[in-house]
Amino acid sequence: MTRPHDMGGRFGDGPVVPEPQGVVPFRADWHPGALALTVAAGGLGKWNIDVSRHAREKLSAHDYSRFSYYEKWVAALADLLVETGVITRRELAAGQAGGASGPDSGPDSGTTQAITGELMAGMLARGAPTARDSADSADSAIAPLFSKGQAVRTVHPAGNRLVKGGHTRLPQYAAGARGRILRLHGAHVLPDSNAHGLGEAAEPLYTVVFAASELWAGPEHPGDEVTLDLWQSYLEQA
Repeated sequence: MTRPHDMGGRFGDGPVVPEPQGVVPFRADWHPGALALTVAAGGLGKWNIDVSRHAREKLSAHDYSRFSYYEKWVAALADLLVETGVITRRELAAGQAGGASGPDSGPDSGTTQAITGELMAGMLARGAPTARDSADSADSAIAPLFSKGQAVRTVHPAGNRLVKGGHTRLPQYAAGARGRILRLHGAHVLPDSNAHGLGEAAEPLYTVVFAASELWAGPEHPGDEVTLDLWQSYLEQA
């Protein structure tokens, strides 16, 4: 997989212009609906946040480069709804349900809570917590290997070690770079596993500090530092 989404630190894309803090910048009338629909569909329980992220990564390079932010969300959501059997391709093309289908059909389907505008703010604020208590699960029993201030190096290449071409949160620009541990966040769900139905496989998560000169050959400000939250399997002793 070419990972067209992995654009961080790429030369030639122009400056990053931060949006105002505390404001969600919807640029079109349909953007709030796209966000609400994505969050509501996630509430069906058919996938997790890592599967959702990977679905956006799997968009074709052509589509990924031309789609806007929320177009990526909607396109990936459509793929997930079909892949998980919530809707059919025919229903997607028609823009309406063709009959009894989806997760709520059948005598044992149960009920799904309606997502209202009043509920949306709370759902967004809660997010999808990934912290796991290592005492509660065998999947979270991996002990921390590194301590604060310790020098580490990220693995190279920055690929998923479990699934070829799969999801990972290690950006390509940081692959093989030397940094130091700033903080340990406890055990967190490993996206590389969770995105592919292989279990949460929680492991220690660290904030790692890198010098800009370690990441790029000609940084504008060599003395700057970049911090990344990285899982233990992304790291090795420097």
